[in-house]
Amino acid sequence: MHLQIVNANDKYGRIKLSEPTTLGYIHIAAQTGDPSFPFRANTDAELLSGLKELASHLEQLDAIETVTVFKAVGLPPVERLPYVRERADSIHVAQFDVVILIETKSPESIEQIQATHLYQVLVENLSQKAKDVHVMTARNSKRVGNVDKTRDGLFLFNYFVADDVNTMMELWDYLADWYRVEMGLNNSILLIPIHPETSDFLAINHARFDLGLPGFLAKQMSKKSFRDYMLANLEANHVGAMPILYRLA
Repeated sequence: MHLQIVNANDKYGRIKLSEPTTLGYIHIAAQTGDPSFPFRANTDAELLSGLKELASHLEQLDAIETVTVFKAVGLPPVERLPYVRERADSIHVAQFDVVILIETKSPESIEQIQATHLYQVLVENLSQKAKDVHVMTARNSKRVGNVDKTRDGLFLFNYFVADDVNTMMELWDYLADWYRVEMGLNNSILLIPIHPETSDFLAINHARFDLGLPGFLAKQMSKKSFRDYMLANLEANHVGAMPILYRLA
């Protein structure tokens, strides 16, 4: 497939990128409850507390930069999007209310971390309470700017599936530029799996917004270009995006 931009607009092009990070990433996502729009999930407080405690211990390992636990606060109705709706039986529909993002000093450190007892306990504790767990080891392919996790905000994890990975990767530049122009995006990292055969997603985008959930949704949905440009180009290029919005746990 070749990328096609429908309803092209001079306001949006390919976003200007910074050099990717040299870190490694372990993205652990879990569905622990029954999600429904707008997904104010009643994630088990005891579970989150335990995960945060384990994360703080894991973060002390020399090979790790940060370990961050997120809880979901917003789940757009992705089943309404044509690509997801038509392939719901064959793709992994993202409905994750808990995410743990482990950033390692390098991609080469990932296997070392996964072999530790602390990591295995963390994953086991989460899995015991979860209906669905997905783990993706990753590297950073594209970066707009670093995602600040030292303070709370509205965090996005956007799970991508597509007919063609190269088309999806190209389209991402244009989608990110729409968010820069219309939503003030100034940070974002695109994670791609180190072992694509073990991941249900071609890429996972991570970003942060200084907005509350109602304000974010109102601002995004009020823009005609969100439907005419963003959603139209996802459909035209056979790409599925499943965004979920989070806060720090």
